[in-house]
Amino acid sequence: MKKLLIANRGEIACRIIRTARRMGIATVAVHSDADAQALHVREADEAVHIGPAPARESYLLPEKILEAARQTGADAVHPGYGFLSENADFAEAVRKAGLVFVGPSDQAIRVMGLKDSAKSKMKAAGVPITPGYMGEDQSLPRLERMAEMIGYPLLIKAVAGGGGKGMRPVNAKSEFTEALLAAKREAAAAFGNDGVMLEKLITRPRHVEVQIFGDAHGNVVHLFERDCSLQRRHQKVIEEAPAPGLSAELRHILGVAAATAGHAIGYENAGTVEFILDMDDVDEHGDPKFYFMEMNTRLQVEHPVTEAITGQDLVEWQIRVARGEMLPLMQDAIECRGHAVEARLYAENPDKGFLPSTGTLTRLAFPPAARIDTGVVEGADVTVHYDPMIAKVITHAPTREEALAKLVQALDAIEVEGVTTNRGFLARLAAHPAFIAGEVDTGFIARHEPELFEATAAPPGVVAAVVEKLVAPPAAGTGFAQPFRLNLPAVTHGALWTPDGEEYRFTRGPDGVQLGGETVPRDGQATLVPVDDGYEARLKGRSWRFALENPGWQGHSAAGPSDGSILAPMPGKVISLHVNPGDRVAAGDRLLVLEAMKMEHRLTAPFDARVEQVSVAAGGQVAEGALLITLAREGGE
Repeated sequence: MKKLLIANRGEIACRIIRTARRMGIATVAVHSDADAQALHVREADEAVHIGPAPARESYLLPEKILEAARQTGADAVHPGYGFLSENADFAEAVRKAGLVFVGPSDQAIRVMGLKDSAKSKMKAAGVPITPGYMGEDQSLPRLERMAEMIGYPLLIKAVAGGGGKGMRPVNAKSEFTEALLAAKREAAAAFGNDGVMLEKLITRPRHVEVQIFGDAHGNVVHLFERDCSLQRRHQKVIEEAPAPGLSAELRHILGVAAATAGHAIGYENAGTVEFILDMDDVDEHGDPKFYFMEMNTRLQVEHPVTEAITGQDLVEWQIRVARGEMLPLMQDAIECRGHAVEARLYAENPDKGFLPSTGTLTRLAFPPAARIDTGVVEGADVTVHYDPMIAKVITHAPTREEALAKLVQALDAIEVEGVTTNRGFLARLAAHPAFIAGEVDTGFIARHEPELFEATAAPPGVVAAVVEKLVAPPAAGTGFAQPFRLNLPAVTHGALWTPDGEEYRFTRGPDGVQLGGETVPRDGQATLVPVDDGYEARLKGRSWRFALENPGWQGHSAAGPSDGSILAPMPGKVISLHVNPGDRVAAGDRLLVLEAMKMEHRLTAPFDARVEQVSVAAGGQVAEGALLITLAREGGE
């Protein structure tokens, strides 16, 4: 292998380039119109343009990738994750073109790529699977009958793909048909396959996955497990390795089950076997029952935590296995050291339902104390065309508590301007006492949502830290220009202001900062980040902005839900309209469904109202901020 083409973009492309360069392998990047100046393009030895911004016209076209390989003389292709990474036809086409595919065989991808066939194979191999329906008959009557047999609550899941797309929980029979149709639409849009399967819904699950590797010589090993239970909308938010709170026996059993899955299909290269742990069904030792969920036949987003605890470069392992070499280490030689945590920093707004945020990264700075995997730099654009991930933030330490503390500190120190991010939300999650205690399952975020989002007053020590940063100590003996007091100690009186106009009056003297007449020591753990005309103080995910003058940060938009103007929260396509002019709606009633980034977003009425105007049509494309629907409050309020 002399020249490797990376059939991907963003942080994973940059990640692969780093290892390939260290191994002396030349690299080729591919890019769309939107990525012409992207970081992965700059870092690769060569770059080839493959089409317009939409992925379906560029990154998802196998023929464009293969032509780029032919043009540049690449002899191998690494698919990364997402896009074509689990496309069996693509893997087959790469190998038929005489190139090395850095991944498993197309046969393994086909077997494990569809959740129904994967579960059938695992069942035959003796790996436990969740009760459910995986049949080919996808008719509504058949699915309704099987749902009745499984019982509610249940889960509808797309048989292809992942990332939470095409997945819907259903709590009652009355919800089934609507949820099924929505899941099928989403699956068809994301994967080109609207097939679904039904499963018993485990109401308090943990998501634990095992990293495996196989080679062409029949060897399969595991590199321990990761816990990915901290999720929202079935998408991972924070991952860690090893999984907390599992007995040594259960860890061993999970590793053996994952390796068994790999042996059952003659697996080669990197793969992840994902399990659901039922926390409501535990044995006398406190260990939960577990079930095979799916297998990802590629490198995972969260692979850095496994690299951290094992000291191994998994991309290097992939390349070596693809070249026909044996695995670098056998099972007995693979060691687990310490604990690692990864947080996914996204351009999204937690205060608006985690809707994606787009714009130019006018400021981007990361702390040196954490591993940062990113595919963007300051000045880059976050667009609607691709996943809005900015970076993965990874910390490693001898203990879980230390790793989490380092993660919180790193997140508090990150500076991002130009887009809204989930930085503070991630830090609050990692600092939450229940998470630190290991009380983890996939319902954690929903269960603790109130305290994760509640506003808190700035602690006095944080205010004092900001005062010391903004206000220089008075020079001894200067004082104020008042007669006959020239030799008294100098003091500075003033006030800090928050964006909503709250005032904090202080005195800055030679002995420190006084608030309310009492001297307050600064909080040395608070991170201070310059913003606008002041500073943002951060402490364990909480943040407060201050300035020496009332800066009027709290702007007022010309229109919004409070005045009845329902605006598009992001660019997208109107999938369905549920109201007409003249209709009366109650607070919470659905108004329309908007599709953006292959996910459906329901927009609801913020208050009881009459529909005054509908400004869009089903099937239409809308820009961010576009007026969709105008509501008039009932009673003319």
